Amino acid sequence: MAKSLKDVIKLEFSKCAKDPVHFMKKYCYIQHPHKGKIKFNLYPFQESTLTSLRSHDYSVILKSRQLGISTLSAGYSLWLMLFHNDKNILVIATKQEVAKNLVTKVRVMHDSLPGWLKGNCVEDNKLSLRFSNGSQIKAVSSSGDAGRSEALSLLIIDEAAFVDQIDEIWASAQQTLATGGGAIVLSTPNGTGNFFHKTWVGAEAGTNGFNPIKLHWTLHPDREQEWRDKQDQLLGEKMAAQECDCDFITSGYTVVSGTTLQWYLENQVKEPIEKRGFDGNYWFWEYPDYTKDYMIAADVARGDSTDYSTFHVIEVESLRQVAEYRGHLPTKDYGNMLVNAATEWNNALLVIENANVGWAAIQPAVDRDYPNLFYSSADLSVVDTGVQLKKRFDLKTKDKMVPGFTTTSKTRPLIISKLDTYFREKACIVQSKRLIDELFVFVWKGSKAQAQVGYNDDLVMAYAIGMWVRDTALMLRQKGMDLTKSALNNISVNRGPGVYSNNSPRNNPWVQSGPKGDEDLTWLI
Repeated sequence: MAKSLKDVIKLEFSKCAKDPVHFMKKYCYIQHPHKGKIKFNLYPFQESTLTSLRSHDYSVILKSRQLGISTLSAGYSLWLMLFHNDKNILVIATKQEVAKNLVTKVRVMHDSLPGWLKGNCVEDNKLSLRFSNGSQIKAVSSSGDAGRSEALSLLIIDEAAFVDQIDEIWASAQQTLATGGGAIVLSTPNGTGNFFHKTWVGAEAGTNGFNPIKLHWTLHPDREQEWRDKQDQLLGEKMAAQECDCDFITSGYTVVSGTTLQWYLENQVKEPIEKRGFDGNYWFWEYPDYTKDYMIAADVARGDSTDYSTFHVIEVESLRQVAEYRGHLPTKDYGNMLVNAATEWNNALLVIENANVGWAAIQPAVDRDYPNLFYSSADLSVVDTGVQLKKRFDLKTKDKMVPGFTTTSKTRPLIISKLDTYFREKACIVQSKRLIDELFVFVWKGSKAQAQVGYNDDLVMAYAIGMWVRDTALMLRQKGMDLTKSALNNISVNRGPGVYSNNSPRNNPWVQSGPKGDEDLTWLI
């Protein structure tokens, strides 16, 4: 007996409800940039991706460009909305316009459906689409509170590696997904160390609950090596690696290349031999050697809880990083810690950035008459550190100097350039993973080098200052200036007990004398 039209439609509706691949391939149309409106004929890799998305609540997709994954996400969203009640889908992207494009793809697919498949649309505008069954999709721009106020069934973050404030977005969204929602985080790579990279690494390691899906350009059946070679010509090798090869290391706009940073991770970075202090943030890879000259380069926290006070101890001749601090201390305590640490490291040249609250950290060094404090020219037009070092020890011109290193619009590009040069040439020895991690998210934003939104560059800036000062100091030495007594080589040999000794304060740099008697600052370390 022949089936009635009603029975046929009912059966087909049931097939579509059970199988999103069947639904999309048979009934969904997309807008092709050259061919116009065409049927959404899914490639095998798109079908397998869709199957994987259905099998996992949380998926992170590392993809090549132009594989139709945003379109696939749109089709999956439409399927959820049509065949499930009360699905609340939120799309977040770098800009509202980008997020809106995915909603537009949902709308185009829905408009092309036969009448018996269409939902009863009760709201339809540029940024949202809502059906009478309570299901909806909405597009928003990236902001820290995106999705905070509503319970989500599915969160789609498109081009996640490029979204500002994504850590805050994810923290907000997790509260709304806790009732059983899921997430699709998709992007081409954009350097390492950011949210997307960490999420991908965690997914591959199986530590964060995300299902990893990698979609290389070679999965597309219409692409051969000729296509890939053409991308190098069109985009440039760096951008092509980002957009096509799913390569985190060569992607992004880090100041120091990702390849170089990866080399440091594999060849130099090691665990410290000791972690000192009440907060465990003073790391040692070596102990002071009285035969060597040291420099301490320091950056002072601005005062907010997300900012760190940092310093590096650098052996001058070899440019070996031997110790490092990153933590939260009151500014005066941090200043005293710097003086005591510098004393312990053979009266190291102490270079403290004097911007903002830096002056408060410098004051203990001035009050205690620390003999090897770095001075900058009071004339902000002077950017030659060599001149600064020479003038520091000329008492006639001392009134023209200010304690600390002055970072200006002129000096900042110079110290960043010096930092890049040392790393590119692999001329410095860096043992701290904390520093390398910061460099992985230290990127160019236009013409300015800075940390990606939500990350820190406090260790980076302290190290950059150290590289600049050290380089000039050694050039002066080569020119014959006697820095042994005046700056970097001003060694005060400490043959006495270490910092944990109960002997006289004169033998312990962590005990200072004051009007109220001796003050033990050992607690700082």
